[in-house]
Amino acid sequence: MPSQRGPHTPVAVLFPGQGVQRRGMGSALFPMFPDVVAEADEVMGLSAQQLCVDDPNDLLSGTLYAQPAVYLVGALHHRKWLRDMAGRPADVYLGHSLGEFNALEAAGVYDFATGLRLVMDRARATADQPGAMLAVVGLDLDRIVDVLAERGLDDVWLANLNSETQSVLAGFADRIEAARRAVLAAGARLALRLRIAGAFHCPLLAHAAQEFAAAVGTVEFARPRVPVVSNVTGRPHEMPLIGRRLVEHLIRPVLWQRSVEWVLDRWRGSDGQEATFHEAGDEPVLSRLVGRIRREYTQCPQGEASWLRPPATI
Repeated sequence: MPSQRGPHTPVAVLFPGQGVQRRGMGSALFPMFPDVVAEADEVMGLSAQQLCVDDPNDLLSGTLYAQPAVYLVGALHHRKWLRDMAGRPADVYLGHSLGEFNALEAAGVYDFATGLRLVMDRARATADQPGAMLAVVGLDLDRIVDVLAERGLDDVWLANLNSETQSVLAGFADRIEAARRAVLAAGARLALRLRIAGAFHCPLLAHAAQEFAAAVGTVEFARPRVPVVSNVTGRPHEMPLIGRRLVEHLIRPVLWQRSVEWVLDRWRGSDGQEATFHEAGDEPVLSRLVGRIRREYTQCPQGEASWLRPPATI
């Protein structure tokens, strides 16, 4: 059923990133958009539907196939949403990490196939990279920074700033294990290794970023039809800098809280209508984060968002 929203209600569409891949993903969507699926088959050189729905060889567990699969299914979800909305686009697009490539495609910055090729180039550059990532829940950013400093873990980086009390750390696997023990001892409710091979959004991917820059340099980016919020800045992409931001994206943290707060602030009290959020995915991973951010943000009487307090390590 189409989403229910008033004629002037702004909507933000969210795209999840790597980590949401699973056997059976997007299974109901493949028959709906055969042209897109055929294009994906041609670009990827395999059956995209078999990869996502059946995954007979467990390829989704690796970066090389997980990233294009997530991009494809995100694109199919967006097309389904547009169909439900009678073609009306979102007012703003956001993607978490890899999902930002979907957000740019949805806003017309490049076509589907170009985005898929970019994602495949990104996957090749980042496959088999060292490191691991750790989700931390229940400690605020300042406390995490203090704990890492106290334990001498200056080679563990803040990779995702998702909300006031949820962050993701990145670093070499042994140092991430040390960080896991440290944050749990400091009172974190949860410290869980992510299902991602490699340490994304930190300096360990500097070489991969240089390799990916060559692929980005071959793409001509169009001006977004609607704003796309950059993970790197937490602000809408600026036309001359889109390619540069996508490269920086690999080595700089995902400012997800800041990005969502920009949307909340942009439509705060606008004609009495606050932005609504739609997640283009099988699970409400980002929607739950948005709910948490919204609750925290509305407690700020002046609308001053928490990210205005710059963390010392970034």
